[in-house]
Amino acid sequence: MKSFFTLTCLLVGLVASSQVKYPVSAIPAALMKDAHVVKRMEDIRYEIRNLHSVRYIRSYAYTILNEAGQQYADLVVGYDKLHTINNIEGALFDAAGNQVKKVKGKEIKDFSNVSDNSLYEDSRVKVHDFNYKSFPYTVVYEVDMDYTNTFSIPTWRPQQFENMAVEQSAYTIVSPEDYQLRHKAFNYKEQPVTKSEKGIKGHRWEVKNLVATSRPFASPLWNELTPTVYFGPSDFEIEGYKGNAGTWADFGKFQLKLNEGRDKLPASIQQKVVELTQGLSTPEEKIKRLYEYMQQNTRYISVQLGIGGLQPFEASYVAQKGYGDCKALSNYMYSLLKAVGIKSYYSWIRGGHSLDDRFVMEDFPFDVFNHIVLCVPLAKDTMWLECTSQTDPAGYMGSFTGNRKALVITEDGGKLLPTPRYDVAENVQVRKINGSIDEGGNLSLQVASKYKGVQQDYYSSMVNNLTKEQVKKSLNERLDFSTYDINKFAYNIRKASLPEVDEELQINVSNYATVSGKRLFVLPNVMSRDGKRIAVDTARTVDYVFDNPYTDIDTIEISLPAGYAVEVMLPEAAVKTKYGNYTSKAKVEGSKLTYYRKIEIFSGRFAAKEGAAISEFYGFVYKADRSRIVLVKKEGESTNKSAQP
Repeated sequence: MKSFFTLTCLLVGLVASSQVKYPVSAIPAALMKDAHVVKRMEDIRYEIRNLHSVRYIRSYAYTILNEAGQQYADLVVGYDKLHTINNIEGALFDAAGNQVKKVKGKEIKDFSNVSDNSLYEDSRVKVHDFNYKSFPYTVVYEVDMDYTNTFSIPTWRPQQFENMAVEQSAYTIVSPEDYQLRHKAFNYKEQPVTKSEKGIKGHRWEVKNLVATSRPFASPLWNELTPTVYFGPSDFEIEGYKGNAGTWADFGKFQLKLNEGRDKLPASIQQKVVELTQGLSTPEEKIKRLYEYMQQNTRYISVQLGIGGLQPFEASYVAQKGYGDCKALSNYMYSLLKAVGIKSYYSWIRGGHSLDDRFVMEDFPFDVFNHIVLCVPLAKDTMWLECTSQTDPAGYMGSFTGNRKALVITEDGGKLLPTPRYDVAENVQVRKINGSIDEGGNLSLQVASKYKGVQQDYYSSMVNNLTKEQVKKSLNERLDFSTYDINKFAYNIRKASLPEVDEELQINVSNYATVSGKRLFVLPNVMSRDGKRIAVDTARTVDYVFDNPYTDIDTIEISLPAGYAVEVMLPEAAVKTKYGNYTSKAKVEGSKLTYYRKIEIFSGRFAAKEGAAISEFYGFVYKADRSRIVLVKKEGESTNKSAQP
């Protein structure tokens, strides 16, 4: 227990010693299965000296088993004004555990960590790589840092990555005895080992022998698959600002302090706001007009300097410079609305497209956010504004910030509120295709598609950000034909709180239908074949989580070459389940093939035991989507048969 309170330097002794360390032969066989890297040892120590001083030491050893694990061999450590590096040590060991090399200071590279869209950042990164490729081998590193704030305590994820096995990992937090540390664990049933001594207390978490894992199909959150412990500060301090994160309300009050006095607009902008909204009768009209004004007169550029990572620049700064980051632009929009008497709320949110990006715990306040948006409460609804986009319509959040909770900073502090949800009725693709197949099986197409909600995100981004040549290249990469030419493409964007994109394509597809002797094999589902075929996993223990709901509707008319009759026709395929609904049907009248398909995929969470039913549904769709019609050259009376999907 003494190690709770004495700083350890595990690596210094390890590097100085000539004895064998971490031979691959010592790894238990179970940990080698499905692993690209094995974490042999990890010891993290987070020592809170006071609210503005923390020492952080992380020592770890990774055995890199193969080329796929090579990405984990590099050391990458970020630092800035609030996080400084005291020391870095490291060593390389071969498969037998013999030391090959030690880290030399001059080998550690130091780079600016400023992103491409950033104007000011004090962020930098130190990088080291042994450039060793004789697998397997082991890298060992120790990083010693000082933090000058207690705003956020790093989460413990001993198994950070897929295909990583863990032999041992431990996390120790040492703090003054009166400091109230909050923590919440997932997949970790034991209570932390604790000890108090001379006004200091320690908490220690540890795991051993975690086999490698990977995300299954329709995976739940990563913290449901592997041990994770989240930490939240009680009282904290950063750059002289103090706060408390014990409740979401108190956490939000901290941001109120940071925003005080930063909503003052220049007189010229105040006058402009009045002129822009003159004659508009509803708040919605005024919000839309001012949002478009902001989009037309500002652009997103990240500004991250010290407390600037949390505090927005003044509205007058954005008005003068014409740029800002998510904090500054949201505060500027807040100020524009305030100038015409419209109340809005600065809001913390976690931006991202994955299920994990939407994770927030209502009963456990902690810093999970990476973005700012604006919440505008109205009489009958709430309008949300993404202030970093120069193209999104007012009120639309999309897949990056929709379908999740945001911390809305009200006069009374923070409140978790949901952003707009885009579900099966909103995320819609409606497509109409007219085409013709010639005697050689070549297909010419006229395609008219309408994308709504999240289904239009990709296309609106493509049209707004790419050149015509780049759009064509993107289309060539996305269309599922073997050999084809895009002769024409055009797009029309309709801005609304639920935006739409209309797409028109002219395509020639070579050898689309298969010609075999006197028969012609035609796949009537031209462009919307579902790609999932799911094996039943009888060993699965975690739930299935579906979080990408959508509706696709296709109507297709194809002119067939003359002189053919139907030999094998598709019957109607239809299924209704709690996972989704599907229907498709086709008919041939004369030389015209007509095909209709509709699929609805629902969001939801389903028990692992439902795997067989889920597999059956997706298997039904997969097969039906790929079923073909067989036509035969007329030679007397034709026969008609049915092919089950």
